[in-house]
Amino acid sequence: MAEATDTFGILQQNLLDAGCDSKTVNSCMDYAKKGEWNVLPSLLKQHRKILLERLHTDQQQIDCLDFLLYRIKKENSGGI
Repeated sequence: MAEATDTFGILQQNLLDAGCDSKTVNSCMDYAKKGEWNVLPSLLKQHRKILLERLHTDQQQIDCLDFLLYRIKKENSGGI
């Protein structure tokens, strides 16, 4: 765990906690160490977009399961 005053340690831990891959972590760390913090938002927005796409895919799968469970329950209660 990074110390509260360890900016780079905190950044790295947050990137890992956010599920960034090693390429993204390394890129962000390199830019941060060079003082090019202005590059990080675009990298992080790209990762956020990936996470949102994954979330939407997972939500669609949950919706399909919910519908299947509904149909099974309906069939077992005399429906369909």
